[in-house]
Amino acid sequence: MNQQTKLHLFQGFGVELEYMIVDAHSLAVKPISDKLIWEEVGAYVSDVEFAGIAWSNELVLHVIELKTNGPAENLANLPALFQEQVNKINKLLQRHGARLLPTGMHPFMNPLTDTQLWPHEYNAVYEAYNRIFDCRGHGWSNLQSTHLNLPFANDEEFARLHAAIRLLLPIIPALSASSPLKDGLLSSFVDTRLEVYRQNQAKIPSIAGQVIPEAVFSQAEYENKILKPLYHDIAPWDPEGILQEEYLNSRGAIARFERNAIEIRIIDIQECPLADIAILYLVVGVLKLLVAETWDPLKEQKKWTETELAAIFLAVVARGQKTVVSNNRYLGMFNLSRVNSCSAGEIWQHLLSQVQQSSPLPPAIYAVVFLILEQGNLSERLVKALGPEPSLEKIKPVYLQLANCLENGHLFRNI
Repeated sequence: MNQQTKLHLFQGFGVELEYMIVDAHSLAVKPISDKLIWEEVGAYVSDVEFAGIAWSNELVLHVIELKTNGPAENLANLPALFQEQVNKINKLLQRHGARLLPTGMHPFMNPLTDTQLWPHEYNAVYEAYNRIFDCRGHGWSNLQSTHLNLPFANDEEFARLHAAIRLLLPIIPALSASSPLKDGLLSSFVDTRLEVYRQNQAKIPSIAGQVIPEAVFSQAEYENKILKPLYHDIAPWDPEGILQEEYLNSRGAIARFERNAIEIRIIDIQECPLADIAILYLVVGVLKLLVAETWDPLKEQKKWTETELAAIFLAVVARGQKTVVSNNRYLGMFNLSRVNSCSAGEIWQHLLSQVQQSSPLPPAIYAVVFLILEQGNLSERLVKALGPEPSLEKIKPVYLQLANCLENGHLFRNI
């Protein structure tokens, strides 16, 4: 989210959507993102810019990222803009017998044999990661996400935004989980992507921490308590200092002081851009209420430790909307103190009603969120469609249906 003048809270939105490139029939990953970019611009570059949306390479050659070309003023136009680029890319991929596939993880790829790193511009960073961590793993080469960048103009705004984001992170996967499969099998996690993501740099635990960021509320404090320890801990493996930048931080939300934004990274990619943006609408709506101290004052929001919040987060990663949250203090923070416990799905139903009272969602967006809360997040809907022990013959047609959802801009319904 680069801008010449600093944006204030919620004055701009940077959105990034990552998709797999797969064989149009077998769904095997196809490492051809560089070919796609070459055929569009005649060069192996990291970014291809269009009027509203840009393309970007990622760590591996079977993933392409679409992102807002600078901060968008609002979220309203983004579903159509992203859908237009999805359709353009799918048309270009036809000559390669390929298409884009959504969801947070490929259902049956073998990362040990299928991983090919991006070999062109910016490759030194990817090679450094590969040398230190070996990127032939699900936590590196098989995870696709939606990133949301939100601006802040100064330390006071950073404190408010960081406090709010920390509190909401634990339950976001209840809305956004879309990765129930790994290695062709149902995993024991609704959000398998986050389970592998949080462990992919275990060699240096400080890089991801507990995924929920520490309770720090100024740039100086953030740099001293989070960034400097990361750079110190990785230095023996990174003597050239290639990775000692803000992006090394792998928490679920990271401060990007170079562009005055916080980037939320724990949202699985959905079946179509409309679904992604609908989730972002609701997340932003709740964050606005938290920042405005609708339920708890900022001083109370700051008191939560990452360990307390991580306990809720890990439970939601495993069980999604069905997770029973019995932390009365957490429930009370959202004005749910009258109940002893409720599910993560019920918390989101309550939060949706609160958002609707303050700043109602557009009807099309509300319909998507209502479906997610009524039928389950995409991961839960996929589990219902696949059955308890799905074979590869069952998985492929369901995921081909997801590819069709992406191409047509439709939701995946479990009917």
